[in-house]
Amino acid sequence: MRSFKGLFMLIITNLLVFLTLAISGSILINFVLPAFGIDLRGSVATYQFAWAMVFGFGGAFISLWMSKPMAKRMYKMQQVTNPSTPKEHLVFNTVKELSQRAGIKMPEVWVYWDDAPNAFATGPTRNSAMVAVSSGLAMAMTEDELKSVLAHEMGHVDNGDMVATTLLQGLMNTFVYFLAGMIARLIASAGSRDGEMNIMLYFIVNMVLQILFSILASVVVMWHSRHREFKADAYAARAYGSENMIRALQRIEALSQRTASPDEEESSILAPKDALATMKIHGTSDGLMALFASHPSTEARIQALRNM
Repeated sequence: MRSFKGLFMLIITNLLVFLTLAISGSILINFVLPAFGIDLRGSVATYQFAWAMVFGFGGAFISLWMSKPMAKRMYKMQQVTNPSTPKEHLVFNTVKELSQRAGIKMPEVWVYWDDAPNAFATGPTRNSAMVAVSSGLAMAMTEDELKSVLAHEMGHVDNGDMVATTLLQGLMNTFVYFLAGMIARLIASAGSRDGEMNIMLYFIVNMVLQILFSILASVVVMWHSRHREFKADAYAARAYGSENMIRALQRIEALSQRTASPDEEESSILAPKDALATMKIHGTSDGLMALFASHPSTEARIQALRNM
């Protein structure tokens, strides 16, 4: 019942996002911009590119804006404001210390109940972020290891990774929508004597091309995700030492192999099981699927830390 409720809420949310972007895009392109002397309606390519930008960047930034509420709905979470246990004190005080060092507003601190050892950071800006830690990670790690993991997540916050990823995702989305639409228009209009477009053919080709181009775009986005993991690891190494971060990664790798189920390991390129996968501390894929992995291998991360 809970999964059906979550699916229903996801569908409703996507519909509301689509309607919001459609209405705001229509007002922007047809009324606001022409009022300032910018008329994009005369050229099919320009008009379609404008719409691609509305949906590409609009969808990405709405997802960023909703990232904190989404995370809180996905997990059974509890915010730590007045720590009561030794581990809660450690997590809270470490995040506070790191945020003061970075000169940013302290992120919200949350814990969630999950045996899988993981942590993530998300939020629309550096000064409006959250850091969450699973119970499995908090209980299994030593003090130095846990502090290193928290420093890794604070590295994402301080480096502005959420906004950078959103901008890249928006750019990729824009080109996906634009190229798919233009090619579909050419195919749907080919062979027509009066220049009329076959709407059904346009819709089918557009959907197929969007899927194919999205797969290619995800290679770029995931490359960026892997690159920022190395930077966050380096941030943690500077904060608490590279050896502590190495030990944390080794422990997470060992624990993840023990707790992962086959269902959790399987995910589709088009529909990843965990929408927050790119924000977490750990994740691996082998072979060709490594192109679509949000995280580098543990071995590569450890080697990079040793090379510092």
